[in-house]
Amino acid sequence: MSSTELPESVAAAAAPKVSPVRVAEGEELRSVTLPGLTLTVRARPATGAGAAPGLYVHGLGGSSQNWSALMPYLADLIDGEAVDLPGFGDSPPPPDRAYSVSAHARAVVRLLDAGGRGPVHLFGNSLGGAVVTRVAAARPDLVRTLTLVSPALPEIRVQRTALPTALLAVPGVAPLFGRLTRGWTAEQRTRGVMELCYGDPSSVKDEDVRHAVAEMERRLQLPHFWEAMTGSARGIVDAYTLGGQHALWRQAERVLAPTLLVYGGRDQIVSYRMARRASAAFRDSRLLTLPDAGHVAMMEYPRQVAQACRDLIDAYDSDDSIDEHGRS
Repeated sequence: MSSTELPESVAAAAAPKVSPVRVAEGEELRSVTLPGLTLTVRARPATGAGAAPGLYVHGLGGSSQNWSALMPYLADLIDGEAVDLPGFGDSPPPPDRAYSVSAHARAVVRLLDAGGRGPVHLFGNSLGGAVVTRVAAARPDLVRTLTLVSPALPEIRVQRTALPTALLAVPGVAPLFGRLTRGWTAEQRTRGVMELCYGDPSSVKDEDVRHAVAEMERRLQLPHFWEAMTGSARGIVDAYTLGGQHALWRQAERVLAPTLLVYGGRDQIVSYRMARRASAAFRDSRLLTLPDAGHVAMMEYPRQVAQACRDLIDAYDSDDSIDEHGRS
């Protein structure tokens, strides 16, 4: 989930004791240690036999919890795992403090390679959408299908409502906003995020608001959280300016996996008008538009998104059952 609120300081002098991350019923949380990298993974084990593996990747300022609403609707088809990108959720920051889109993509690839779970049904929202686009372009062997919810792909005309998030990338802005927002409570910050990310913030259940406030209180205690936010925001801006084979739109054109694109009509961060360009860029794509959704459609409309995912997976399974001679 994206955010406009900023810290009092980017790093704290000492790491305080932080409350544990919430784990919903039916989920499992584990830590995966790789050489020079540790990632927290939230698993939703499959309820159906023969389910294919899936991996979910969150957006800027979010965590694996952003997929908790969607995963149960696909658990009969997908043995799901959602990763906390380095520095987010319950994952510690990377030792090299690298938060570029490419660095996050390498972390996802390393996780998939180490676990031997590929190819997977791969999902990404916002920043995560840019990350998994890069993964799918570079490592087609790891991807069965690709689902992108409001992917952070370059826009020529950025929406004004998205500018505060982009400002995170500007050196010196974080401390300034930190001083301006020093008196904000965790609830005020949470509701500000929801106003930005949801099509209809009033539709969020009180229980979900309480959980979100508790998570905001937890993450504000993390000395590295705002470092990850500002570093990843700079990573998005840098990725937008890359040309040649590393350009995100060029990489979108190289994706071979069947792709589902999900866009919200009330998205204040990724423009709804980008749906047409994305549909043209991804060679094997289908589009789901949700006029009342904001930036996190998988949290607002999990049933509708899940049904579109099912249709994509069914089509993939049908194509996969036919050999090169056209025999099923």
